[in-house]
Amino acid sequence: MKTTTLSILAATMAAMTFIPGARAEDDLLECSKFATFLAPADSPEPRRYAVDKEFQAIHVTLDVRPDFKQRTIESKATLRFKPVLKPSRELKLDAVDLDVQSVNSSEKIQGYQVTSDKLIITFVEPLTPDKEYEVAIGYKAQPTAGIYFRTPEMGYKEGDTHLFTQGEEIEARHWYPCLDSPNQRLTTEITCTVPKGMTVISNGRLVSKTEDPASGMQVFHWSQEKPHANYLVSLVAGYFNKLEDKCGEVPLCFYTLPSQSAEAMSVFGDTKEIMEFLQKEIGVAYPWDKYDQTCVNDFVAGGMENTSATTLTDFALHTPATETLHNEQGLVSHEMAHQWFGDLVTCKDWSHIWLNEGFATYYETIFNGYKNGKDSMLYSLYERSRQITGMPNETNPIVRRNYAEARDMFGYLVYPKAAWIIRTLRASLGDDLFHRSIKTYLERHQYGNVVTEDLRSVIEELSGRPYDQFFDQFLYHGHFPELQVSYSWDETAKLAKLSIRQTQELGPNVILFNIPLTVRFKNKSGSEERTIQVSKREEDFYLSLPAPPEVVRIDPGYVYLSKISFSPSNPMLNAQMADQGDVIGRLLAVEQFSNRRDHESIGRLKDALNKDSFYGVRMEAARALRSIHNEETLDALLDSTTQSDARVRQQVVEAIGSFYSDKAFGATEKVVEGEHNPEILSVALRGLGAYEKPAVHETTLKYLNEKSFRNELAVAAIASMRAQDNPVYVKPLLEHLREHAPDFASRGLGQSLDTLAYLARNEENKDEVREFLLTHLQDKKRSVQIASINALGTLGDPKASAAVERFVSAAKDSPERSAAERVLPTLRASRKPVDDFKNLRQEVLDLQKANRELRHDLDDLKKKTEARVNVSTETPPADAKPKKNKKGSKKDK
Repeated sequence: MKTTTLSILAATMAAMTFIPGARAEDDLLECSKFATFLAPADSPEPRRYAVDKEFQAIHVTLDVRPDFKQRTIESKATLRFKPVLKPSRELKLDAVDLDVQSVNSSEKIQGYQVTSDKLIITFVEPLTPDKEYEVAIGYKAQPTAGIYFRTPEMGYKEGDTHLFTQGEEIEARHWYPCLDSPNQRLTTEITCTVPKGMTVISNGRLVSKTEDPASGMQVFHWSQEKPHANYLVSLVAGYFNKLEDKCGEVPLCFYTLPSQSAEAMSVFGDTKEIMEFLQKEIGVAYPWDKYDQTCVNDFVAGGMENTSATTLTDFALHTPATETLHNEQGLVSHEMAHQWFGDLVTCKDWSHIWLNEGFATYYETIFNGYKNGKDSMLYSLYERSRQITGMPNETNPIVRRNYAEARDMFGYLVYPKAAWIIRTLRASLGDDLFHRSIKTYLERHQYGNVVTEDLRSVIEELSGRPYDQFFDQFLYHGHFPELQVSYSWDETAKLAKLSIRQTQELGPNVILFNIPLTVRFKNKSGSEERTIQVSKREEDFYLSLPAPPEVVRIDPGYVYLSKISFSPSNPMLNAQMADQGDVIGRLLAVEQFSNRRDHESIGRLKDALNKDSFYGVRMEAARALRSIHNEETLDALLDSTTQSDARVRQQVVEAIGSFYSDKAFGATEKVVEGEHNPEILSVALRGLGAYEKPAVHETTLKYLNEKSFRNELAVAAIASMRAQDNPVYVKPLLEHLREHAPDFASRGLGQSLDTLAYLARNEENKDEVREFLLTHLQDKKRSVQIASINALGTLGDPKASAAVERFVSAAKDSPERSAAERVLPTLRASRKPVDDFKNLRQEVLDLQKANRELRHDLDDLKKKTEARVNVSTETPPADAKPKKNKKGSKKDK
């Protein structure tokens, strides 16, 4: 999956909790959920390995009848499977909260039991590995994960009713019984019955579309005839409009909700070109029957690479008015690259997820270079490098097994950092050998599972060189080279001296790197590159040159993800800034100038902002002027507001908005009056929030009621209200939300509720706001419900405690419960002393409940441990029968 910004950690946290003031467009659009926190190097987390394959799933047929009103499904799953190694009488399927109605099989069943997360089927006779078997399971479900409904009853638009599924990491078990691990590959069929007028999209090819004569319903039958991973099984159904194209013989379709179809080409437009590029670059033809993309409301991530049927967030859609601010080439190319990396070959277990996500991110990056030019690609690498090297305590390796849950692996390590390592690998191999290695790796392991060593073995086979050190230092160990570099010139000896020190803190997961490092020396007569081998903590290198260089560039090809501390002299820095053929050199020069406050440095930054040939350098120059933050840099920014590229223009407006002065206010007002790009206008509206002026109040109320795509101008006006922190806005905002809440996207509504609470938090009478927020506790949109809980915490009215306390009894790991437990201490702390006695009993009861849950978990763990010991030491009698659980056991007919 892929990004619109590079703030992976911020986007991760925003996905988990509401962050006041954050903008929906700041979210990272990625193919999966990012881990908020990563286990440290010495983590006590258990080591995770691939799930044992006692059985191999071969084929599953799903017959699904969704009820959109009730948000339920009635389904039948028919699974064909076989034992892998030895006979077995017991088949354990992953199944969470499924109401199993019947179980039938090709073999006689002794009984079955349904637990909280398993369907366990016991056969009369052992099943043998030399034969295939079938079980047919009838069930009903009202899933809270795995399958997601979007209906008018939930607050979504009339005419846009739909549902979608999400399998990664292990959510498929919430909507059908399965062997739910990435090392299970199978073929699949889905039949889905829906009301007339709806569309069903799934994996593979559409076998048929018929009408059920009895009900008048439509029946869609899809078949995925090549094996793929269980988590890639997809079902999307609802009202959609469709765009079509072809890439060679591969059909391309793009589905959007009717209310959003006008924006469809903003995402679909580059699909054909991306597929053409990837097939040529990877060297392996697109491996599936077709390629569909579907945009859905409030998707759980940015996108998901289901085999031949990608699901995308509708936040990818945008209008032409945003100019260059939005470009979903990255998202589309990332998800499509997954059709090879992740779908054609799939990581055996989540510790090797970089083989999916790292390669998808890498090919997304090089498509950027193909489409938008080398400088654009290098700038994206520069942004990612700053993000990764700025992470605190970044010591985890990319390939690791000490994680608590699968989702903990979905962080920046396996996305941008892994993509960087692939870039380094390509530089080491050379283009031709890299291409041959990747092609061979895919063809050798197609429709199968892979681990990191599979890739290494192919590379070593084709290159004839050992790559264990490369994989060891870059994948099996953490961090990156931190290099402190100093340079001097000996005119008499004509020697350039480089002193290089590796400064990274060493530990169990961080070692000294051994890398060939290129250094470029450039002067008027040309440039010369030398390679030195950096392997020690500290080394001096002497290089003979015909003349002193005007520019010294360390790693000019930008091969390594590293943190290099090197401060060239002023003349060298000026020459580096002037080199229009070296975009990374100019970006690094901007960094150096941003640490200075002299007139010359500010002047050079202003020149770069207005004259540099590349938009990324201009953007970084605006950021640098903002960071210096004095009167001279404000004047430089005010003189630079005329920018043809919307990305630079937005950065300048944002930089001016960070100043507090009459000049900055006047410039921001002019932007509000004259800017036509709604997103830049939104930035300006937020900037006005720092000022307590009658004109600001008037402008804010005006844009609160301004119609815009996804209500983004109203959201910006509300953010401005929050910044002004004036309770005078409580009444108009409350009235607006009462009338126009359905006009907001879920994220925007959540932000608005929290702002309302924030503005009213110091009011003597909070009753009206509290009661309004309480109504949203019952919102059918889970994200809005959670935002309401958080908003009540922001409001700080203890009268809301009783309502929030009800969510403490929700499922232990649910976001509602987490939000309630986070908010309750704030609400209780705001009570008057007399309230403390009134609520003491409730708090004691809550503690007792938590204690009972903990004791139950410990007892359960003890029993499981004892049971395992008994199983390993006792041999059951031949006529032993499995115990029936409370739900009973049903015999096969």
